[in-house]
Amino acid sequence: MVNFFGVESILASFFDVGNIHFILAIIISIANAGLLCLLSGKFLQILQLSGYKLSGYRVWLRDTKGKYISRLAMLCFLSLICVLVTNALFDTYHSEALFSYLGLIFYFYFAIVLIIYIVNTPQKTPLVQTRRMARLTTLLFIFYMCITFLLIWLATEYFYILRFGIVVLTPILLPVVVPLCHLIIVPLELLIRKSYVRKAKKRLKKYPNLIKIGITGSYGKTSVKHVLFQILSEKYNVCMSPHSFNTPMGLTKVVLNYLKPEHEVLIAEMGAKQMGDIAELCDLISPNHAIITSVGSQHLETFGSVENIKKTKNELVHGVPEDAIIVFNGDNEGSKELYEECLKPNKYLVGLNEKGYVRAENITVDEDGTKFTLVINKKRKACSTKLIGEHNLQNILMSACMAEKLGVNIHHIAKAIGELTPVAHRLEVIKSESVVVIDDAYNSNEEGSKAAVKVLGLFEGRIKICVTPGLVEMGAEERRANIELGERLSKASDYVIIVNKVNEEALLTGLLKSGFDENKIIKTENLTEAKIKLKEIMTNEEKYVVLFENDLPDNYT
Repeated sequence: MVNFFGVESILASFFDVGNIHFILAIIISIANAGLLCLLSGKFLQILQLSGYKLSGYRVWLRDTKGKYISRLAMLCFLSLICVLVTNALFDTYHSEALFSYLGLIFYFYFAIVLIIYIVNTPQKTPLVQTRRMARLTTLLFIFYMCITFLLIWLATEYFYILRFGIVVLTPILLPVVVPLCHLIIVPLELLIRKSYVRKAKKRLKKYPNLIKIGITGSYGKTSVKHVLFQILSEKYNVCMSPHSFNTPMGLTKVVLNYLKPEHEVLIAEMGAKQMGDIAELCDLISPNHAIITSVGSQHLETFGSVENIKKTKNELVHGVPEDAIIVFNGDNEGSKELYEECLKPNKYLVGLNEKGYVRAENITVDEDGTKFTLVINKKRKACSTKLIGEHNLQNILMSACMAEKLGVNIHHIAKAIGELTPVAHRLEVIKSESVVVIDDAYNSNEEGSKAAVKVLGLFEGRIKICVTPGLVEMGAEERRANIELGERLSKASDYVIIVNKVNEEALLTGLLKSGFDENKIIKTENLTEAKIKLKEIMTNEEKYVVLFENDLPDNYT
């Protein structure tokens, strides 16, 4: 047996169930495993947000420059100092006294403080406790418990100076252990996933007459889904995928839990972060018809190139039958290119700048909404909606085209348009006498931001304030897009509050380049601080309009 400090090794008796140190080692291992699972929350959240793909996890580590790893390292360092100092004060190196555990009190205290900080940090999309996450967390708990006990045993035998204090170094393992356990459990998850997919496919076969519409695009999917649901509901009993259920497991859940025998139409939003994602969803749903809302530079970091994004959106075009109705956004260049490449006969190009089968004329927009004449195959109908913004009108036209081809007449389409309400956080206008809030905080994109800034300009006679972190997930295009956003805001805003440093330099460049008053640019670390600054700007003597343009995804915070 190895003896470093003149203390006889206790390994021989370590595994004796009557040995207090063995019992405490088990207790500490269990407690530490629970603590580490809580500390893993942020890493698990990002893994979940990345669709359980390690590419997105790596991008987060890179983009945040290992911010959370630094915090864990600081936790380990401070705890280690406390353990060493405590051990020195009580001379635990030359005895087996229970005082050797006192240093761990500081570790558990520091860890709990960090956990409270992480939990209290505002999150756009919190960790969802799914069955898959429960399985992964269980594996992590077992892994953490075993590795903690193993380290205590090894330290007792070979590095007695740390002994139970070795526990304080375990948090630094989290960034590696989380993806490792994920990889270990992947084969099981694939089997479970295939089982659910088979069940969903089997259920869909029970409804041979069900009309299934797939909607994909770099942006606009959710808004088009809601508009189409409202219009089609004039004639059909419609099932719509809720929230952002646009992944294989999300749509599987929709089919198994939301789709009922009485439904005549299923609207499936289809999201993607890498090539093949849409093809996989088409294999699951087998859509009859399709809407392509856009091809842009969203998620460029995971796709690698705009061309890959375009090919992925085109997977929906290839995934529908030959006689499918396919609607393309004519105001988006990438979508327009897909329209021109499409060889299927029932394709439609719809947009504000298109004079095709469906179009809008006599468009007027003010702070109360949008009025226009809807033209469908030479039939005309006056329409009005509370929705504001060019891309909202684009979404309406694409949905109207699909609905008309599925048998909804122009009068019912106009009625549904008049009843549309904004989707939460997507150019949603909330009015009061003194303050108007334009909430465009959900995953804004370049085209959407242009429309939002135009809407901001509609509110005359008010002081205009924009709160924004800029545009993200755009890869090499990000700096250019944010400089241009800054230039547009300089012409439409009286104050600009920049949130976070991620796009601060680019936004400042665009604002100052256009001659915006530097004294009216406010830089903040997060949205909470931005709201405090916003209250400082606003007084009771003036009327204001505040645009919240985009909100950083959790993988940027």
